[in-house]
Amino acid sequence: MTGYARFHDLDGASVFITGGGAGIGAALTEGFLAQGAQVAFVQRTDATAFCDGLAARHGRRPLYLCCDVRDVAALQNAMEEAARVHGPITVLVNNAADDSRHSLAGTSVEDWDRIQAVNLRPHFFTAQAAAPGMAAAGGGSIVNFSSISYLMGHHEMPGYVAAKAAITGLTHALARELGPQRIRVNALLPGWVLTDRQKQLWATPEGLAGHLARQCIPEHLVESDIVDAALFLASKASRMMTGQALVVDGGVVVTG
Repeated sequence: MTGYARFHDLDGASVFITGGGAGIGAALTEGFLAQGAQVAFVQRTDATAFCDGLAARHGRRPLYLCCDVRDVAALQNAMEEAARVHGPITVLVNNAADDSRHSLAGTSVEDWDRIQAVNLRPHFFTAQAAAPGMAAAGGGSIVNFSSISYLMGHHEMPGYVAAKAAITGLTHALARELGPQRIRVNALLPGWVLTDRQKQLWATPEGLAGHLARQCIPEHLVESDIVDAALFLASKASRMMTGQALVVDGGVVVTG
């Protein structure tokens, strides 16, 4: 059992998640699976062992499709396969990202294009692929992962920050375009979630203390804090919510 909130309308839903085999993405995959959803996800690295663990815990396993999200054709083909196995995708979660540090001076044109190909471009082309099936099914929900990094003006990763800002703009545009088809599009902006990657690469004692001092709630975020918010945006509990940017960061930035 998990401690996630329960959204009964997600039982049986066809869910597609990018980057669903590691970090926040892995928690998302398990969170939707625990709701009874039919979950498919793409991951560039081998996620077989992860799926084996989910099958042992839940008695069901997600559909893992090996794919690099930078390859748009392969990504859309994976979505077609997910729809073939689970039925039309009605929940799309654009989670895949790469927040590797880089500088203004040290970033080439090729670097810039690679950063956007991971952090921004998939959000558009997955929506393009999912929208017709969602419309035929009577509606759906797209959850685009952004980040509070652009609201903070985070340094050391300008390409990533630019992509995350663009995701909220894309979310507004797609919400307006797809709303008449009962397709909702919202952005989810996590704060600093202490995944294994974050702890291994960037979470110094000084950095952790400094960030915690910025939060209203003095407790570090973990993956499950983000999963409940994603489940809410995917479910009919938020059925009249679209074009919005939902922040889950412990109270670092202020919206509204």
